[in-house]
Amino acid sequence: MTIEVTHEQQLVEHSSPQGRRRPWEQKYRIVLLVADSLAAAAAAFVIHAAYGRWAVALVLPPTWIVAMVAHRTYDRSALGLGTEEYRRVLRGAVALPALAAVAHWSFTHDSGLLHDMIMAAVPAAAIALSARYALRHRLHRRWARNRGRSATLLVGPAHGVAELVAVLRRGGVQELRAAGVCLSDPGNAAEVRKLGIPVLGGVDTMDDVIRAMGIGTVVVLPAPEFDASVLRRMSWTAAVRGVDFLLAPVLADVSAARLAVRPTNGVPLVRIQAPNLSRTSRLPKELLDRSFAAALLLLLALPLLLLALIVRLDSTGPALFRQQRVGRYGDHFTMFKFRTMRPDSEALRAELEHLNQNSDGLLFKVKGDPRITRVGSFLRRSSLDELPQLINVVRGDMSLVGPRPPLPEEVDGYPAEVRRRLLVKPGLTGLWQVSGRSDLPWEEAVRLDLAYVDNWSTSLDLSILARTTTAVVRGTGAY
Repeated sequence: MTIEVTHEQQLVEHSSPQGRRRPWEQKYRIVLLVADSLAAAAAAFVIHAAYGRWAVALVLPPTWIVAMVAHRTYDRSALGLGTEEYRRVLRGAVALPALAAVAHWSFTHDSGLLHDMIMAAVPAAAIALSARYALRHRLHRRWARNRGRSATLLVGPAHGVAELVAVLRRGGVQELRAAGVCLSDPGNAAEVRKLGIPVLGGVDTMDDVIRAMGIGTVVVLPAPEFDASVLRRMSWTAAVRGVDFLLAPVLADVSAARLAVRPTNGVPLVRIQAPNLSRTSRLPKELLDRSFAAALLLLLALPLLLLALIVRLDSTGPALFRQQRVGRYGDHFTMFKFRTMRPDSEALRAELEHLNQNSDGLLFKVKGDPRITRVGSFLRRSSLDELPQLINVVRGDMSLVGPRPPLPEEVDGYPAEVRRRLLVKPGLTGLWQVSGRSDLPWEEAVRLDLAYVDNWSTSLDLSILARTTTAVVRGTGAY
């Protein structure tokens, strides 16, 4: 046994992880270093133009790079990920004045330089974040062309693999490319093959597959057969071949910000932070929602009046459609939309029940619905029919971002776990809207809403608002 373990250690020590390293990583890191240096130099030039001092130009670039390195902005765990990468840059920017203060009191005693370094933190962060945003989008465009992606081997049960593949494909462009699967239950291979991914054998063939396929990443999913010793041997195999080894958690839809490793007597336990649902934590969101919605209503007052007039001229009936919806904690409220259907639409619903696109759940959606008016069809495709909900946001019934506002009859049919989506206000936009809207099956819409409730943060809201514009332009699932 001693000889076998020693041989394993030698293989790990002499293997070359560089050979399997993500092909874009080293170049991307160098470009980031150059971009950060230029951002610091540009910020120093701004400060020089404002105050006429050159010393900051010599001190700021190396100090900025040190701050970025200290906050691990170049670690492979953050590269190309977006939110986490930006968060680390901001932490480094906040630390920059502290570094400058320490240098001032310990070495320079130059109050002018201290002032300049503090003032330079804002433009340096703004330029660096803009550069990283542009570089990240360039990287994602490369991935969209299937360049630089990591060939990934999925290991686990067929059902879990199928679920993970569905999530990866719905999540947009990302680095991992499912190249094949090693199943713990080969008898269920048909469930994976129908997704167009080759089944390359069982768990015992993992080493051969990695070597033959040029695999760069191994993702292992939970399975009853995978105890600690099996997972340990898998990680050794990945280490020998120099590939990334990732474990998919048993509990899905938990954001990385809620996870932390807590070592206890040598055992790395994963702590899952409770969702942040207190009224105090949501007070800034409440204030921002109402003030921003009020500003938009004032800005769009004339266009909204024009749309209301067009709706009235196109067909008989009121311009606004009012409907009872369920808000936070199950409270009912009247939701406003521009009317897009004939006045007798509710009476005709029973005749169209057999055409429901969401027959697997509680939603009622019909493509080519004959009840929709000519103007209503345009309003739905462009999502302009949703704009009157800004009134609901100002009144406090809704939020700018949140789960879809359900009907009372839908809520009556909710199982206990789905009622959790009522812990927050419904939103004018949300995760389900930017992920496919009416094209999503009921289970997926629920999963996204519950994921939003559990993982809410200001950065998530901003991300959804940014993606909403793209979703509206595409018109995917809007009918």
